[in-house]
Amino acid sequence: MCGVVGYVGRSQAAPVILEGLKCLEYRGYDSAGLAVLEQGSVEIRRSAGKISALEALVGKNPLRGTLGVGHTRWATHGRPSEVNAHPHSDCSREIVVVHNGIIENYPALKERLLREGHAFGSETDTEVISHLIESHLRQFSQTQGALSTAVVEPLFFEAVRRALKELRGSYALGILWTKTPHLLLGARFLSPLVVGLGEGESFLTSDVAAFLSYSRKAVFLEDGDIAVLSGGDCRFFDLDGKKRERKTISIHWDRTMAEKSGYRHFMLKEIFEQPQTIEDTFRGRLFPLKESFLQTEIGMPPEVLAGIKRVRLVACGSAFHAGMVGKYLLEHFAKTPCEVEIASEFRYRALNLEPGSLVVAVSQSGETADTLAAVRSAKNSGVPTLGICNSAQSSLTRMTDFTLLTRCGPEIGVASTKTFTGQLAALYVFTLHFALAKGAIGEAEALGLVNELLQAPGLAREGLKLSDAVLEIAKTFFKKDHFLYLGRHLNYPVALEGALKLKEISYIHAEGYAAGEMKHGPIALIDEEMPVVAIATASRVYEKMLSNLQEARSRGGKIIALLSEGDASSRETADFRLVLPRCPEFMSPLVNVMPLQLLAYHIAALRGCDVDQPRNLAKSVTVE
Repeated sequence: MCGVVGYVGRSQAAPVILEGLKCLEYRGYDSAGLAVLEQGSVEIRRSAGKISALEALVGKNPLRGTLGVGHTRWATHGRPSEVNAHPHSDCSREIVVVHNGIIENYPALKERLLREGHAFGSETDTEVISHLIESHLRQFSQTQGALSTAVVEPLFFEAVRRALKELRGSYALGILWTKTPHLLLGARFLSPLVVGLGEGESFLTSDVAAFLSYSRKAVFLEDGDIAVLSGGDCRFFDLDGKKRERKTISIHWDRTMAEKSGYRHFMLKEIFEQPQTIEDTFRGRLFPLKESFLQTEIGMPPEVLAGIKRVRLVACGSAFHAGMVGKYLLEHFAKTPCEVEIASEFRYRALNLEPGSLVVAVSQSGETADTLAAVRSAKNSGVPTLGICNSAQSSLTRMTDFTLLTRCGPEIGVASTKTFTGQLAALYVFTLHFALAKGAIGEAEALGLVNELLQAPGLAREGLKLSDAVLEIAKTFFKKDHFLYLGRHLNYPVALEGALKLKEISYIHAEGYAAGEMKHGPIALIDEEMPVVAIATASRVYEKMLSNLQEARSRGGKIIALLSEGDASSRETADFRLVLPRCPEFMSPLVNVMPLQLLAYHIAALRGCDVDQPRNLAKSVTVE
């Protein structure tokens, strides 16, 4: 979940790297560091805390040089501290490494390296990589004597290649050596890494956003790639040292899309962008229905579609909640059995994926480690896979057989908002075309559903108008320690998502429950100190929800209810009412999630929390 930045070129490396790290801070922000090669030696600056602390340190102790690497960390091995911050070096402080991922066999490697006489200065798994490269270079020196200038570059590459073959786990690496002052090496396995190509300069980063101020040309590394960067030149090899060809693509969005545009936080901006991002994900995909959208955009041949008898949705976090809504949609409209599973559980089960299964993986980044592992398991079982993702060049889109992209643009806030509703919108699109193609619904019904879906952006916009009312409710409850969220049917996953948002950014304990399960345990928690957030908009289970609210209120719970316009029967049930425009039940998750996101945001802001970068979290979970 860390962010890696590397630079080699004609400019001063430190400012370029710091700028890139700021773009990657969503990937981790408990410590940061950078290293620059300066006149034959490496200068390293590291600090605990956010990039701003590192920036201040570099301001006091500047770095000069045109080759460097940087890192922003989300801790896995070793507590957040200066000593555990990247970059890490070898005994001689000549080899420097930054790393995203986890080296699973590092204890055994470290034990061997300690026996060889290497001294370690951190608690991290990453440090073994620099010492392992050093070990291989020592072996070359022992067999070849003093290394001449002509051989240092190929020997550096060979030492890195041999070290990589000993690693088990995942990595995205940036590596430099003082004896190769114009060379930067990168390597990828199960963690994202991209090369940016400029005029006389090259970039190595975890995300294209880190170099878009300098270049729009990008090469996305594949698993097992080693990249050799020198100025504006880049060559690619596999772990056996054989040359690989990689395609250069052009990036069409720019960093201005990620500016706050006057909002206090990125998260608030992204909440209010949702009517547009829902519309963008729908655009061009709802009409005309007669053309095979599944064939032309997703790339799913008719024979694959005809064989699909069951769908398995796999995802993590907010994407899992979107998948839960997708299950209701697929079973109701496509008349196709569907299961939704947490990817980290799916990957370790006996899958028994029978012929006719389609595995749909949902991920905002396309780099979620557990989701990617679930897709690998599915592909090993021989069933087709579809990825729903917000990143066109992610590992997920390259791994799955078929892809449906959301069109949300960059999401900077760590807590998912617009990418969640983008995933919902994509699932509506897929369900509609899938149901029509299978004959589960007719064209007239499909057109009716399209006309209703086209109202969704406007309905979401109306839901966002409740922001001031939600703020007043937040002022009443922001000091509470516990919340209970209740929903039923399609809105049970929305209750889970609302509780997750509150947990993520305000650090308040919150639980989402199917309201019908309340009497099976959670009702014991309800008293005068327990706010209960209930989704009670118009639906087939509306009266059931009102009964659940009566039960909660009779035990002293303070009821915050989401209700539909014109609803008079709930006035005596709810203490606080948030009235939303009426909409068809199947679309209600897209509308009902808006005030829940706002409630989490306002409560977190009132509590003085870091809304965009909540503690212990990172945007893309690239390690298991």
